[in-house]
Amino acid sequence: MGSPKTTRCVIGLTNSRETDAVDDLAEAIRNRQAILFAGAGVSMTVGLPSWRTLTEHIAQELHIDGEDLAETEVNHLTLAEYYRLTKGSIGPLRSWMDRKWTLPDEQLKASRVHALICELDFPIIYTTNFDRNLEAAFSLHGKPFVKIVDAKDIARIRDGVPQIVKYHGDFDDDQSIVIAETDYLDRLSFESPLDIKFRSDALGKTILFVGYSLTDLNIRFLLHRLWKTWKGSGFEKDRPPSYVFMLRPNPVEQAVLEQWGLRVLTEPDCAPENALEMFLDKLCRTVSAKADAGER
Repeated sequence: MGSPKTTRCVIGLTNSRETDAVDDLAEAIRNRQAILFAGAGVSMTVGLPSWRTLTEHIAQELHIDGEDLAETEVNHLTLAEYYRLTKGSIGPLRSWMDRKWTLPDEQLKASRVHALICELDFPIIYTTNFDRNLEAAFSLHGKPFVKIVDAKDIARIRDGVPQIVKYHGDFDDDQSIVIAETDYLDRLSFESPLDIKFRSDALGKTILFVGYSLTDLNIRFLLHRLWKTWKGSGFEKDRPPSYVFMLRPNPVEQAVLEQWGLRVLTEPDCAPENALEMFLDKLCRTVSAKADAGER
């Protein structure tokens, strides 16, 4: 495996608690008992636009003055809702996002983060990203997969073939995309077919969340609901461990997330823009070492 960027990351001594957590996570991955949940931070490692860029584009298309927007607390969800009301459809915005968020094969193949995700070979990957770059990376690295966007796709699941579940929709289906405020509020019920599938998948497996800003209310509510499900079952002690990778250590976030049964992992000696790659590389090496030890 390629070496991490040592010029921008410092490989220091990791505390024993975090080392044990990485070992436990690697063991779950090796035993195919782990699910990856990938957010926008995965796409941003290859230079895809941020939510701020999306907000600025919507404002420009709707002829909203940028200074006026800066003085309000309107976020991209509310602005996308206004876009749909004004334009009658999210279609033109989806087309722009599709063009801006689709990478050339050469650039995607060079993405170390995407290569490591493919190599880790999770049986199920959930993603809130609309773009097709995760699926394209699987194809470029010669890995078969089943893409799941709605209920009918669940019937296409095949044993031994990784699933890529587009939890917030896909560019191929405007109706599936969760981008406007109403979409998010509707999803807070967590009763769609994909929500039911996630609850079933998550109850018996370890989950690793990467690429998220945990200010995302939808994801925070999902984490809370999962914790409440286990707590209410009376078997909380039997819950498989789950993990959140964060770009920067944050003791406040860590305390709240650990209350909900999630262990926080970080790369504190690495620049934030390289931290996810560093972490996935370390995780991949740990999985490989465990596999080699098991064969001896």
